[in-house]
Amino acid sequence: MTSAERGDAGNGLWLIGIGPGEVGLLTHGAVEAAIACDHRFLEGYTAIIPDGRLEDLEGVLGSWEQIMRGEVEKPVRLLELAACSKVALLIVGDALQATTHIDLVLRCDEANIPCTVIHGISITTLVGKAGLQSYRFGRQTTIPFSHGEYLPTSPLETILSNLETNLHTLVLFDLDPTGSGEERPQPMSPGEAIGLLLSMDEKFDEHRRWEGPATNRAVGGIESWKAILCSDLGTEVERFRSGSLTSLADVEGGGMHCLIIPAALHDVEKEALTRWKGE
Repeated sequence: MTSAERGDAGNGLWLIGIGPGEVGLLTHGAVEAAIACDHRFLEGYTAIIPDGRLEDLEGVLGSWEQIMRGEVEKPVRLLELAACSKVALLIVGDALQATTHIDLVLRCDEANIPCTVIHGISITTLVGKAGLQSYRFGRQTTIPFSHGEYLPTSPLETILSNLETNLHTLVLFDLDPTGSGEERPQPMSPGEAIGLLLSMDEKFDEHRRWEGPATNRAVGGIESWKAILCSDLGTEVERFRSGSLTSLADVEGGGMHCLIIPAALHDVEKEALTRWKGE
């Protein structure tokens, strides 16, 4: 029996997905579990709660301490507390969306500490409102901030690989310009993300690393690719916009953003996307 199946033994770690940050989208199980815990921590580096929502959430879940990458990836304090008390790690989105959180489950198993997972609404659910069919999405990817001269092309490779098999791509944006995971996250803007994607394309062409069908590359470069920009999903101000990468790069405004790069569209998908033109 795994730690997640052992139930409440009076102590343990609860990994609680709290969704996109709106109180109305919390599950009943998440609220009950968080309130019942002796210690509450908010994981603050893989995702963030939108501005203005922190006080509302704390009013429902109870006060918490925010912890960053170091204390999550080397969870000495978390596991010491969980061995003798009830500890909640509150995670924006779903509790197991990140590999880091799966590692915590395994560490609890190894230490014989009960671990309970409570799922929450994730980005992969929220993007469904864009109108693309969920079973036609391929592998996700994240555009990272560049550090010095280092610029990986793997996000572009993932998109191209998905297009090769006629699958859509959900493209997430990095939150950490420093790469340390210890500073307050700073969401990447659409302009930054698309600029980095265009730079990847230039680097990709220089090394001639892509041998796929020419039909999967936009004439004149990927700046002509059609995409959907999704902003502040799951909040009262969520927005969808469709257009070329070039046009979406000019979108202003803060908040949390991600992109969808669609493959060939079915008729229903085409109709659904017409709702977002010019938004």
